[in-house]
Amino acid sequence: MTDWQDSLTNLDIPFQGQKDYKPDQFFAIKNVKIGQVSDEKGMTGVTVLRFDAGAIASVDVRGAAPGTRETDLLKPENLVDNVHAVVLAGGSAFGLEAMSGVARQLEKEGIGFNTGEARVPIVTGAVLYDLSVGDPSARPDIVMGQTAARAANRIGLAEGNVGAGTGATVGKIRGMSYATKSGLGTYSIELDSGLVVGAIVAVNAWGDVYDRSGQILAGTRNDKGFISGTTLVIQDASEPGFVSRNTTIGAIVTNATLTKSEALKVAQMAHDGYARAIRPVHTLNDGDTIFSVGTGEIASVNVNTLGVIAASVMETAIHRAVLMAESVSVFPSAAEIHQSMMKQD
Repeated sequence: MTDWQDSLTNLDIPFQGQKDYKPDQFFAIKNVKIGQVSDEKGMTGVTVLRFDAGAIASVDVRGAAPGTRETDLLKPENLVDNVHAVVLAGGSAFGLEAMSGVARQLEKEGIGFNTGEARVPIVTGAVLYDLSVGDPSARPDIVMGQTAARAANRIGLAEGNVGAGTGATVGKIRGMSYATKSGLGTYSIELDSGLVVGAIVAVNAWGDVYDRSGQILAGTRNDKGFISGTTLVIQDASEPGFVSRNTTIGAIVTNATLTKSEALKVAQMAHDGYARAIRPVHTLNDGDTIFSVGTGEIASVNVNTLGVIAASVMETAIHRAVLMAESVSVFPSAAEIHQSMMKQD
């Protein structure tokens, strides 16, 4: 861990007991590879989860301002069962172009749904709005998507200011001037039964991120530290004009065998992790989306159990997204703000 990450343990900030977690533990799920590309100047990026052998997937969209691709295909009643990639990207609607780049790379590698005439890669995904952070003309494009797909591997999974989390921020209820830098986080657990459940999420919420004790980890700021954005909303003191400039996008990946209906239920239950960690969430200002993917490496499991675990790992991944982020320009990190608050005390 870096010095600034080590300092978190000295600030009485709950790291949810996961400071020894290694992101590569995610790859206890065998049939997944992850590739990320970050534009650190433009402050945007792409995160690609590849399932070259195909995987059962579904999605649950609860924010009112989503930007997505191929989510109708994931409905249980629709034909195609398997996806070959889930893409999380910045760039707002412009970032959807990166998903075409992923599809292009998979096609080159002969991966996709066999139609007889061609193999058509099934690529789904969602975007978040990060145009207010870096260069608004910098967007994830076809080349960036293709590069991320080509770079996908099973080692060195990074968190923080990377991939879809490169330009992510949280706590925008007072406006961007009082936001906190966020990023991309992961977390996974493996049970004795062999079941593995992992979460990966880019946190770009309008609201604030809370720890399990009810304290703000990252979010809306004033001159002294964090303040409750929820209170500002209730008092009708929130800053207008930030509709659609947010969105938390993520995925639950498990090695269990799922049907599309079961994957949908897991995605729905995983939103409890959003609700526990982000307040407010699922607003008109967010496009909150969770994909759920089962790679089919072990037999089917109790879906209730899987959903409960999914919510828990998603909550922790959100915490990691803000705690692993680093300050950028006028957007301080959670670690920097907590250090400042400790000095004031």
